[in-house]
Amino acid sequence: MRRYLPVAATVIRGAAQALGIVFLIFLLCRVVPGDVVDVLGLEGGLTADQAEAMRRELGIDKSLVDQFLDWSGGMLQGEFGRSLRYGVPVSGMLLHALPVSAMLAGGSFAIGLALALVLAVAATSTRSTVLDVAINALNIWSIAAPTFCVGFIGILVFSIWLGWLPVLGGVGMALVIIGLDNAGQLVKPLREELRECVSLPHVRTARAKGLAPMQVAVAHVLPAASPIVLALSGIVLANLVSGTITMEVLFGLPGLGSLALNAIHGRDYPVIMAAITVISVSLVVINTLVDIIARLIDPRMS
Repeated sequence: MRRYLPVAATVIRGAAQALGIVFLIFLLCRVVPGDVVDVLGLEGGLTADQAEAMRRELGIDKSLVDQFLDWSGGMLQGEFGRSLRYGVPVSGMLLHALPVSAMLAGGSFAIGLALALVLAVAATSTRSTVLDVAINALNIWSIAAPTFCVGFIGILVFSIWLGWLPVLGGVGMALVIIGLDNAGQLVKPLREELRECVSLPHVRTARAKGLAPMQVAVAHVLPAASPIVLALSGIVLANLVSGTITMEVLFGLPGLGSLALNAIHGRDYPVIMAAITVISVSLVVINTLVDIIARLIDPRMS
């Protein structure tokens, strides 16, 4: 029973973080000068009376407390209100954008993790200096080359100069760019962890039995490094937020990042809050799950 107390504490902490993020998002959206009525007034020339009537109709003339209670209560029921600019349900806009962001984040993470595992395990089993150089180069790439700049160069070369890929909607290029960045973040510390795990007693015993180096690396060394893999995965998934948002904007992908950016330009508060809330709470959930799994497989963390 005691083993699960830290897990419960982790869940409670994650819930508190999510609640704090939701309130902070609401507050920040409300302290920004101007609102959607101001934007529509500039676009369509609303009179002062028309602007005031529109604020009453949209409910943005209420106090901050009333607005927060209305919004959070609807959010708990899966209702994020209606877009102030387009008059459509925000939940429908989220359902349209969420698969794009999930595919981009999940696909790029899978590419990065697979590449990092292959390189790290191969370098550990073969002790190849060539692979070590490749690992160091990939790690330096992820540090020195921002994904936005790499994406811009990729569009310039492959879309404009060579004409091989479309300028907008290039999901494949975005997946590869973010995937390489993820691999660079994962592979170096993973390689170092695997190098230390090679000296563990059960690994030495497996090698003494005459098992092939690759079999030793996959069956004995890699499982011993699973806690560091989980910890690194949580960090990389958190960093995917900025990576996917920039790639969505750069490649014109209709994901949550593009949805939030367009809503910010139009002061569309329900869309802004819904998009950023989904992104932020997803990060909290992912980090909480990673922490729970790590505690369950590694009793030393409890």
